[in-house]
Amino acid sequence: MTIEVTHEQLDVELRRPAVRRRPWDRKYRTVLLVADGLAAVAAALLIHGAYGRWAVALALPPTWILAMLAHRTYDRGALGQGTEEYRRVLRGAVALPALAAAAYWLFTHDSALLHDMTMASVPAVLFALPVRHLLRRRLLRRWARGRDRSSTLLVGPSRGILELVGVLRRGGAQELQLAGVCLTDPENATDIRQLGIPVLGGVDDMNDVVRAMGVNAMVVLPAPELDAFVLRRMSWTAAAQGVDFLLAPTLADVSAARLAVRPTNGVPLVRIQSPNLSRFSRLPKELLDRSLAAVLLLLLALPMLVVALVVRLDSSGPALFRQQRVGRYGDHFTMLKFRTMRPDSEALKAELEHLNENSDGLLFKVKEDPRITRVGSFLRRSSLDELPQLLNVVRGHMSLVGPRPPLPAEVEEYTADIKRRLLVKPGLTGLWQVSGRSDLPWDEAVRLDLGYVDNWSMGLDLTILLRTGSAVVRGTGAY
Repeated sequence: MTIEVTHEQLDVELRRPAVRRRPWDRKYRTVLLVADGLAAVAAALLIHGAYGRWAVALALPPTWILAMLAHRTYDRGALGQGTEEYRRVLRGAVALPALAAAAYWLFTHDSALLHDMTMASVPAVLFALPVRHLLRRRLLRRWARGRDRSSTLLVGPSRGILELVGVLRRGGAQELQLAGVCLTDPENATDIRQLGIPVLGGVDDMNDVVRAMGVNAMVVLPAPELDAFVLRRMSWTAAAQGVDFLLAPTLADVSAARLAVRPTNGVPLVRIQSPNLSRFSRLPKELLDRSLAAVLLLLLALPMLVVALVVRLDSSGPALFRQQRVGRYGDHFTMLKFRTMRPDSEALKAELEHLNENSDGLLFKVKEDPRITRVGSFLRRSSLDELPQLLNVVRGHMSLVGPRPPLPAEVEEYTADIKRRLLVKPGLTGLWQVSGRSDLPWDEAVRLDLGYVDNWSMGLDLTILLRTGSAVVRGTGAY
């Protein structure tokens, strides 16, 4: 495939690029800058009140802003991106004591200033991160309403575009708003139109489409027709018209933290870091899981006793339901839950097989399940039936965050790929729980669990824990 270069196109490319800024871009950065400044001032005043010195109040705000700039917290690629944005803020906060130490050794030799600047980094982070979280939530709500989104053109083969559109649409609110596609195989345009997305032509029409549609971003998918020369020409055209030029990798569900560009003889190779699943790297998670679960058990001991009593009074049978589940590396353990069904529920399971809501996979879920008791229905909707699993977390069989603990019969049907779910401990909550639970198709639940295994980090765990509260309140998929 070749792209003809006309004199008109060459004139366009020789002009000074005029970046088509995202509508929310400038305002978002300004608010962040002001919020960071106020966070630094608040932290400085807090330290001044504790130690009675003014030097930190003068030095901290500009130093904090410089640290945020140095760690690119205001870059377009990080704004509104959640975990990546928070990670950059934390890196800047860690750099603050290092800058104070350098200033101490090279200039001031004032140990008090070094101490105050180091102590001030903690409240600065505690002020800055919640503000970013609130701003991001507000931005996501605006995107969900169709506001402040970037008009985007997709370029590539129909099959790849179908897969990408499916990923984008199941991911919830996001910035890219699909304006249309330019296909390398226009003969398959019907498949794209069935998704409600306009087909605006082929690759040769891309330049005219970009000018006419006024798009903010162009996403190009791999295709045999799009060789290095064609892609280079596309990037020049996009740069000349101030359009973001994005290349979509063939490998999906990879977090940005695992990607790094490694230039080799002028070729930008993308390195994908292997999943970080070593025992040493997961030691902080183990400590956090067991200690937090123990604290929660102490705080919830009395409410759990009340729930157990209500379960016993509501129907005959034990208060706790014990079931063999499969943990990390295929080890079996006894999982605990508050009983929500009649004692003969397993015997009745075969009679309800035709009502299974997850007939496309291995899970067995029935809405309006007649085996569920009156109290059990409430416990399931509120997720209170899961509380005894805190004991499993303390014992080390489970984690606070992880894939759903499967039954041995389910694991016997797993393919080699799905067995990757067993590389980590099952969780009390996880991506599938905060993304729809039993309403999710089996394939989607597997994709989320494998994505968690491959992209695990403490930041991801904390994000899931923060989302768990709202998921429990909504009760989506809890039955």
